[in-house]
Amino acid sequence: MTEEKKRVGAGVGVILKRGNKILLGKRHPDPKKAGSVFRVAGNWCLPSGKMEFGETIKEGGSREVKEETGIVIKNHEVICVCNCKNKHAHFMTMGLLATKFKGEPRVMEPDEIVEWKWFDLNHLPYPRCFPSFMVINNFTHRLGLT
Repeated sequence: MTEEKKRVGAGVGVILKRGNKILLGKRHPDPKKAGSVFRVAGNWCLPSGKMEFGETIKEGGSREVKEETGIVIKNHEVICVCNCKNKHAHFMTMGLLATKFKGEPRVMEPDEIVEWKWFDLNHLPYPRCFPSFMVINNFTHRLGLT
């Protein structure tokens, strides 16, 4: 039997910013339910996921945010591209920023994300999902917060 060839994937992570706070979700503590190819069960993360064939970066970001939180994005921009990899997966993650959106976060996929919470940019929680925090660190660096 031959080993399946590994490939680089494409994903999106969206910073929903309200004032000085951003929305993060806590991944399910059970690795079988956490739904992350990076194996980051129990970690805090942005609304994020894999790109689907044929969609634009902004379409993918809007879709993931709505699927995971119920929030509808009204504006967003691409702010970075991060090369995210560990021994389990390798993804190019496009980071987006949204400051205008409609709705309040709801847990839409409870087997994957157990809660959504707003955090001050200066007091972000641990443990952290590293692809999400690569996007966040890029953003805070641009703001001069790091």
